[in-house]
Amino acid sequence: MTSQVDQLKKLTTVVADTGDVNAIKKYSPQDATTNPSLIYKAAMMSDYAKIVDEAIVYGKGDLSLTMDKLAVGFGTEITKIVPGYVSTEVDARLSFDTEATINKARDIIKLYEEVGVAKDRILIKIAATWEGIQAAKVLEKEGITCNLTLIFSIAQAVACAEAGCTLISPFVGRIMDWYKKAKGVDSFAPAEDPGVMSVTAIYNYYKKYGYETIVMGASFRNTGEILELAGCDRLTISPALLEELTNSTDEVAQKLDAGKAAEMDIPKIDTSESNFRWMMNEDAMATEKLAEGIRSFAADIVKLEEVVQAKINASKKV
Repeated sequence: MTSQVDQLKKLTTVVADTGDVNAIKKYSPQDATTNPSLIYKAAMMSDYAKIVDEAIVYGKGDLSLTMDKLAVGFGTEITKIVPGYVSTEVDARLSFDTEATINKARDIIKLYEEVGVAKDRILIKIAATWEGIQAAKVLEKEGITCNLTLIFSIAQAVACAEAGCTLISPFVGRIMDWYKKAKGVDSFAPAEDPGVMSVTAIYNYYKKYGYETIVMGASFRNTGEILELAGCDRLTISPALLEELTNSTDEVAQKLDAGKAAEMDIPKIDTSESNFRWMMNEDAMATEKLAEGIRSFAADIVKLEEVVQAKINASKKV
């Protein structure tokens, strides 16, 4: 019998959501995504001490440069395993600064090019604030492909598509978390999961209006959410959930269909800045989860910086 992960790969491009190179090797995904939380976890593993040490030598005491080199170091190793895109995230603390985000993305691409990784292998991952989306609009015109992350609303998704972003990462599990707490329930059936419904609505809107931006569902809490989105352009999945899908041979049915979506009656959304901000204001979940996500990624960057700075200081004493 064919495993669920192999069945899923026939309907959807499967992406590994991890910075653990060994885990990526195991599941043979098309692409891989990282974020500060995942890089922090991987950097703590003895297997990857060499990548951390090389970044410290390269940075010559410059913490910001060392951090960028560290992210690129992990990304470079991952490009040797996956045939497609590797996502590398811009510092979340720049989420409300368009120019700084643009400059940081250019710096990251330069570091990749220094080690022979072409920019068309890399997705620059940016939080989908209004400012982040405008940065991506500029970068895409320069040929720097972007993954807009922390997508919790159709407003964010449509603004990203209009900006010409290569890919978006609408979150599933974090939306479910919010609604579980708000409604005082323990769980949702997969088809009624608010996160699943959000990604489905985004996918259908994109296919209805012919946008080329890739929809990559992210942040899954269980395999039920994943299977309910079979047929989505891409799904980025943690090693633990990939393992569950590998160990099951239950049938996987296609749930999302571009052809059917194109025939749906879906109203067009105004993508002006004022309407974007108003729609976000009216969506308590999206506003709260976007802010929380940025804070969480920023906190993990600070934790990683503390570890790296200590190693920098130790290297100076040698």
